[in-house]
Amino acid sequence: MYTGRILSIGMNTDGKPFAAYRVSSRSFPNRQCLKFDTRSAVVPKEGFEKDIYKNTYIAYNSLRIVGDTAIISNGSHTDVIADKIALGMNIKDALAYSLLTMDYEKDDYNTPRIAGVVTSSDKKDEYCCFIGIVSDKKLLVEEVPYGKAAFISTYGSQVPDPVDFDAKTSTEAAKFIFDEGTFANYEKPVTSCATVFDGEWAIDVYNP
Repeated sequence: MYTGRILSIGMNTDGKPFAAYRVSSRSFPNRQCLKFDTRSAVVPKEGFEKDIYKNTYIAYNSLRIVGDTAIISNGSHTDVIADKIALGMNIKDALAYSLLTMDYEKDDYNTPRIAGVVTSSDKKDEYCCFIGIVSDKKLLVEEVPYGKAAFISTYGSQVPDPVDFDAKTSTEAAKFIFDEGTFANYEKPVTSCATVFDGEWAIDVYNP
């Protein structure tokens, strides 16, 4: 089944906060994730740079770390959410505001924007995690309960679905969302990125 872009967020089966994202694509498969100190970006592979002129939505920061918070999404709204959080806006409002103002992508498929935000604390009274989507029909922002994980996709159920995210490190998490567990059921994976908090946020990518 083709479900489009996928992100998962919350706590893994070890009780560690995480965020992971996978590009699945039928039209622009020649892409990769690059990692940097506090972010990961989706970009065209070498030789396919001109694809950006065919579709401006295919390159963006998919993952940002701002202080103790990880932000993950399928588009340029990653940066909008990160900027709002950096300015002091609370997580739920930053997510809702950014999805509402950026709206769904105006491409041939009216592709929804999906996003998630999670804090690094494993203490229940300090932990916070939200996941959201905006499509041409709805805006949804929902809390992911402490100790749990959820995933959402652009063309799948388009609601947060619970998942057991069985990956302990960022390296394992990037591979897990690419083609393991529940995510093995979804077609046309291209590239992925992830971060897991274990004393600090560590970012990794998977490019097969």
